[in-house]
Amino acid sequence: MNPKPVVQVRKLGLAAYDAVTDLQQELFQRTIDQKIHNRRNPDAQMTTENHLLFVEHPHVYTLGKSGDENNLLVNTETLAEKGVSFYPTNRGGDITYHGPGQLVGYPILDLDCFFTDIHKYLRLLEECIINTLADFGISASRSKGETGVWIDIDGDNPRKICAMGIRTSRWVTMHGFALNVNTDLSFFDYIIPCGIRNKGVTSMQKELGKTIDIKEVSALFQKHFAHHFEAEVR
Repeated sequence: MNPKPVVQVRKLGLAAYDAVTDLQQELFQRTIDQKIHNRRNPDAQMTTENHLLFVEHPHVYTLGKSGDENNLLVNTETLAEKGVSFYPTNRGGDITYHGPGQLVGYPILDLDCFFTDIHKYLRLLEECIINTLADFGISASRSKGETGVWIDIDGDNPRKICAMGIRTSRWVTMHGFALNVNTDLSFFDYIIPCGIRNKGVTSMQKELGKTIDIKEVSALFQKHFAHHFEAEVR
Protein backbone atom coordinates (compact mmCIF):
# COMPACT_ATOMS: atom_id res chain seq x y z
CA MET A 1 0.00 0.00 0.00
CA ASN A 2 1.45 3.35 -1.06
CA PRO A 3 1.83 5.98 1.68
CA LYS A 4 -0.44 9.00 1.52
CA PRO A 5 1.07 12.08 -0.12
CA VAL A 6 2.15 14.68 2.41
CA VAL A 7 0.83 18.24 2.10
CA GLN A 8 2.56 20.97 4.11
CA VAL A 9 0.22 23.74 5.36
CA ARG A 10 1.40 27.32 5.66
CA LYS A 11 -0.82 29.92 7.34
CA LEU A 12 0.35 33.31 6.10
CA GLY A 13 -2.15 35.60 7.83
CA LEU A 14 -2.74 38.92 6.04
CA ALA A 15 -0.22 39.15 3.22
CA ALA A 16 0.14 41.18 0.02
CA TYR A 17 -1.07 39.51 -3.16
CA ASP A 18 2.16 40.04 -5.12
CA ALA A 19 4.35 38.65 -2.32
CA VAL A 20 2.23 35.51 -2.01
CA THR A 21 2.16 35.10 -5.78
CA ASP A 22 5.97 35.20 -5.75
CA LEU A 23 5.99 32.50 -3.04
CA GLN A 24 3.55 30.37 -5.02
CA GLN A 25 5.64 30.74 -8.15
CA GLU A 26 8.78 29.72 -6.24
CA LEU A 27 7.15 26.57 -4.86
CA PHE A 28 5.47 25.82 -8.19
CA GLN A 29 8.73 26.11 -10.14
CA ARG A 30 10.68 24.12 -7.54
CA THR A 31 8.26 21.22 -7.91
CA ILE A 32 8.42 21.37 -11.70
CA ASP A 33 12.24 21.40 -11.54
CA GLN A 34 12.15 18.35 -9.25
CA LYS A 35 9.98 16.51 -11.76
CA ILE A 36 12.29 17.39 -14.64
CA HIS A 37 15.26 16.18 -12.57
CA ASN A 38 13.49 12.91 -11.81
CA ARG A 39 12.71 12.33 -15.47
CA ARG A 40 16.34 12.87 -16.44
CA ASN A 41 17.74 10.93 -13.50
CA PRO A 42 15.44 7.95 -12.86
CA ASP A 43 17.96 6.35 -10.50
CA ALA A 44 18.13 9.40 -8.23
CA GLN A 45 14.49 10.25 -7.61
CA MET A 46 13.79 13.46 -5.66
CA THR A 47 10.56 13.61 -3.69
CA THR A 48 8.29 16.35 -4.98
CA GLU A 49 6.68 18.72 -2.49
CA ASN A 50 3.01 19.53 -1.94
CA HIS A 51 1.84 22.70 -0.21
CA LEU A 52 -1.42 24.31 0.91
CA LEU A 53 -1.19 28.03 1.63
CA PHE A 54 -3.91 29.83 3.59
CA VAL A 55 -3.94 33.63 3.42
CA GLU A 56 -6.03 36.78 3.56
CA HIS A 57 -5.09 39.58 1.17
CA PRO A 58 -5.41 43.36 1.46
CA HIS A 59 -7.98 44.74 -0.99
CA VAL A 60 -7.10 43.62 -4.52
CA TYR A 61 -8.76 42.80 -7.84
CA THR A 62 -7.13 40.10 -9.95
CA LEU A 63 -7.82 39.31 -13.59
CA GLY A 64 -7.38 35.85 -15.08
CA LYS A 65 -5.36 35.35 -18.26
CA SER A 66 -8.50 34.94 -20.38
CA GLY A 67 -10.49 37.60 -18.49
CA ASP A 68 -11.99 40.82 -19.83
CA GLU A 69 -10.55 44.00 -18.31
CA ASN A 70 -13.90 45.69 -19.06
CA ASN A 71 -15.29 43.69 -16.12
CA LEU A 72 -13.39 46.12 -13.88
CA LEU A 73 -15.94 48.93 -13.62
CA VAL A 74 -13.76 51.70 -12.14
CA ASN A 75 -10.64 53.54 -13.26
CA THR A 76 -7.20 53.60 -11.67
CA GLU A 77 -7.97 56.83 -9.82
CA THR A 78 -10.98 55.26 -8.11
CA LEU A 79 -8.92 52.18 -7.24
CA ALA A 80 -6.33 54.42 -5.59
CA GLU A 81 -9.00 56.31 -3.66
CA LYS A 82 -10.42 53.06 -2.31
CA GLY A 83 -7.01 51.56 -1.55
CA VAL A 84 -7.46 48.64 -3.94
CA SER A 85 -4.65 47.11 -6.00
CA PHE A 86 -5.11 45.48 -9.41
CA TYR A 87 -3.08 42.60 -10.85
CA PRO A 88 -3.35 40.64 -14.10
CA THR A 89 -2.55 36.98 -13.29
CA ASN A 90 -1.68 33.74 -15.06
CA ARG A 91 -4.58 31.76 -13.57
CA GLY A 92 -7.74 30.75 -15.34
CA GLY A 93 -11.03 32.57 -14.87
CA ASP A 94 -11.99 36.21 -15.12
CA ILE A 95 -11.92 39.02 -12.54
CA THR A 96 -12.40 38.59 -8.81
CA TYR A 97 -11.83 40.39 -5.53
CA HIS A 98 -9.68 39.42 -2.56
CA GLY A 99 -9.73 41.20 0.78
CA PRO A 100 -9.66 40.87 4.55
CA GLY A 101 -12.17 38.38 5.92
CA GLN A 102 -11.87 36.16 2.86
CA LEU A 103 -10.16 32.78 3.18
CA VAL A 104 -7.88 32.25 0.19
CA GLY A 105 -6.35 28.83 -0.35
CA TYR A 106 -3.50 28.08 -2.73
CA PRO A 107 -2.70 24.37 -3.19
CA ILE A 108 0.64 23.83 -4.91
CA LEU A 109 0.33 20.11 -5.63
CA ASP A 110 2.09 17.58 -7.81
CA LEU A 111 -1.00 15.85 -9.14
CA ASP A 112 1.14 12.87 -10.15
CA CYS A 113 1.05 12.11 -6.40
CA PHE A 114 -2.77 12.16 -6.43
CA PHE A 115 -4.45 11.78 -9.85
CA THR A 116 -3.85 13.36 -13.23
CA ASP A 117 -7.28 14.83 -13.88
CA ILE A 118 -7.82 18.62 -13.77
CA HIS A 119 -11.61 18.28 -13.86
CA LYS A 120 -11.51 15.96 -10.85
CA TYR A 121 -9.12 18.34 -9.08
CA LEU A 122 -11.52 21.28 -9.41
CA ARG A 123 -14.55 19.22 -8.45
CA LEU A 124 -12.78 17.96 -5.29
CA LEU A 125 -11.79 21.50 -4.31
CA GLU A 126 -15.44 22.48 -4.71
CA GLU A 127 -16.50 19.47 -2.64
CA CYS A 128 -14.14 20.50 0.18
CA ILE A 129 -15.77 23.95 0.20
CA ILE A 130 -19.30 22.50 0.04
CA ASN A 131 -18.53 20.20 2.99
CA THR A 132 -16.97 23.04 4.99
CA LEU A 133 -20.03 25.23 4.45
CA ALA A 134 -22.29 22.32 5.46
CA ASP A 135 -20.42 22.19 8.80
CA PHE A 136 -21.84 25.67 9.43
CA GLY A 137 -25.33 24.75 8.26
CA ILE A 138 -24.98 26.42 4.85
CA SER A 139 -26.31 24.42 1.90
CA ALA A 140 -24.20 25.05 -1.20
CA SER A 141 -23.67 23.40 -4.57
CA ARG A 142 -22.10 23.72 -8.00
CA SER A 143 -23.40 25.59 -11.04
CA LYS A 144 -23.20 23.62 -14.28
CA GLY A 145 -20.48 25.03 -16.50
CA GLU A 146 -19.30 27.56 -13.90
CA THR A 147 -16.39 26.72 -11.61
CA GLY A 148 -16.88 27.65 -7.94
CA VAL A 149 -19.45 27.16 -5.20
CA TRP A 150 -22.92 28.68 -5.10
CA ILE A 151 -26.00 29.06 -2.92
CA ASP A 152 -29.58 28.72 -4.23
CA ILE A 153 -28.25 28.03 -7.72
CA ASP A 154 -31.65 26.87 -9.00
CA GLY A 155 -33.66 29.39 -6.97
CA ASP A 156 -34.67 33.03 -7.32
CA ASN A 157 -31.46 34.42 -5.83
CA PRO A 158 -28.39 32.45 -6.98
CA ARG A 159 -25.24 33.80 -5.38
CA LYS A 160 -21.59 32.84 -5.42
CA ILE A 161 -19.79 32.25 -2.13
CA CYS A 162 -16.49 30.82 -3.40
CA ALA A 163 -14.54 31.64 -6.56
CA MET A 164 -11.85 29.41 -8.07
CA GLY A 165 -9.12 29.83 -10.63
CA ILE A 166 -6.02 27.71 -11.15
CA ARG A 167 -2.93 27.29 -13.26
CA THR A 168 -1.27 23.94 -14.04
CA SER A 169 1.92 22.88 -15.76
CA ARG A 170 3.38 19.34 -15.85
CA TRP A 171 0.52 18.33 -13.51
CA VAL A 172 1.62 20.88 -10.88
CA THR A 173 -1.02 23.32 -9.63
CA MET A 174 -1.03 26.87 -8.30
CA HIS A 175 -3.60 29.56 -7.46
CA GLY A 176 -6.82 28.12 -6.00
CA PHE A 177 -9.98 29.31 -4.23
CA ALA A 178 -11.36 32.36 -2.43
CA LEU A 179 -14.12 31.69 0.11
CA ASN A 180 -16.08 34.69 1.34
CA VAL A 181 -16.19 34.32 5.13
CA ASN A 182 -16.48 37.82 6.62
CA THR A 183 -15.77 39.60 3.35
CA ASP A 184 -16.85 43.22 2.74
CA LEU A 185 -19.09 42.46 -0.23
CA SER A 186 -19.35 46.12 -1.30
CA PHE A 187 -16.03 45.71 -3.14
CA PHE A 188 -17.76 43.36 -5.59
CA ASP A 189 -19.88 46.33 -6.73
CA TYR A 190 -16.94 47.67 -8.72
CA ILE A 191 -16.47 44.56 -10.87
CA ILE A 192 -18.54 42.02 -12.76
CA PRO A 193 -17.45 39.08 -10.58
CA CYS A 194 -15.99 36.25 -12.68
CA GLY A 195 -17.59 37.98 -15.69
CA ILE A 196 -21.03 36.67 -14.63
CA ARG A 197 -23.79 39.30 -14.74
CA ASN A 198 -26.91 37.42 -13.68
CA LYS A 199 -25.86 36.07 -10.25
CA GLY A 200 -24.96 37.75 -6.98
CA VAL A 201 -22.19 37.32 -4.42
CA THR A 202 -22.52 36.38 -0.76
CA SER A 203 -20.49 35.43 2.32
CA MET A 204 -20.80 33.10 5.26
CA GLN A 205 -21.28 36.13 7.50
CA LYS A 206 -24.16 37.40 5.37
CA GLU A 207 -25.83 34.00 5.16
CA LEU A 208 -25.60 33.32 8.91
CA GLY A 209 -25.99 36.87 10.20
CA LYS A 210 -22.87 36.76 12.38
CA THR A 211 -19.10 36.97 12.23
CA ILE A 212 -17.41 33.63 11.58
CA ASP A 213 -14.09 32.44 13.01
CA ILE A 214 -11.94 32.23 9.87
CA LYS A 215 -9.42 29.98 11.65
CA GLU A 216 -12.20 27.46 12.30
CA VAL A 217 -13.16 27.62 8.62
CA SER A 218 -9.59 26.90 7.48
CA ALA A 219 -9.27 24.02 9.97
CA LEU A 220 -12.46 22.39 8.69
CA PHE A 221 -11.43 22.88 5.08
CA GLN A 222 -8.09 21.27 5.88
CA LYS A 223 -9.91 18.25 7.35
CA HIS A 224 -12.06 17.81 4.25
CA PHE A 225 -9.07 18.37 1.98
CA ALA A 226 -7.15 15.58 3.74
CA HIS A 227 -10.16 13.26 3.30
CA HIS A 228 -10.99 13.96 -0.33
CA PHE A 229 -7.40 14.11 -1.53
CA GLU A 230 -6.43 11.11 0.60
CA ALA A 231 -3.46 13.10 1.93
CA GLU A 232 -1.55 13.54 5.13
CA VAL A 233 -1.91 17.25 5.85
CA ARG A 234 0.62 18.70 8.28
